Amino acid sequence: MHLKNSDRHYGFVSIALHWLVAIAVYAMFALGLWMVTLSYYDGWYHKAPELHKSIGIVLMLTLVVRRIWRTMSPAPAPLHQYYRLTRVSAVAAHIALYLLLFAIIISGYLISTADGQSISVFGLFNVPATLTDAGAQADLAGNLHLWLAWSVVILSVVHALAAFKHHFIDKDDTLRRMLGKSSPDSGA
Repeated sequence: MHLKNSDRHYGFVSIALHWLVAIAVYAMFALGLWMVTLSYYDGWYHKAPELHKSIGIVLMLTLVVRRIWRTMSPAPAPLHQYYRLTRVSAVAAHIALYLLLFAIIISGYLISTADGQSISVFGLFNVPATLTDAGAQADLAGNLHLWLAWSVVILSVVHALAAFKHHFIDKDDTLRRMLGKSSPDSGA
């Protein structure tokens, strides 16, 4: 498998970034839902949010790297059997996923820095607070963060279902290309 994308399938870097982001998003979603249920006296009451914030900042950096990589190694051309609606839907879904992910991270940042405190990223470096207005900012950003998180999870499930539809019903190479493979009859 090549590092860069080819005309027929994704390369190792694109595949690794895709699945790394997918795993991180679902882990962050689960962690976020779990941490809001913790009582003040739970040992994870302070640890879970710090972990959530640190992973969120790393996820932001990963998304930036992923976007840069996408310009350096463009995605394979759409399969010739795709209808125009399929191509437009795929592009729209990917744009929506990116916008939602960036919006989730920005709203998380606004929640975390509402009190003027910087975010410590695994104790390695700090991300400073820029906009602070404790009560109103944290409440608004918190509600937005939750709805955006649910939106990205729902949209990503639709994205996965579409990949399975292509694989099992259409029997095309859509899913195999994201796994770095292609069918024996595709010539790749």
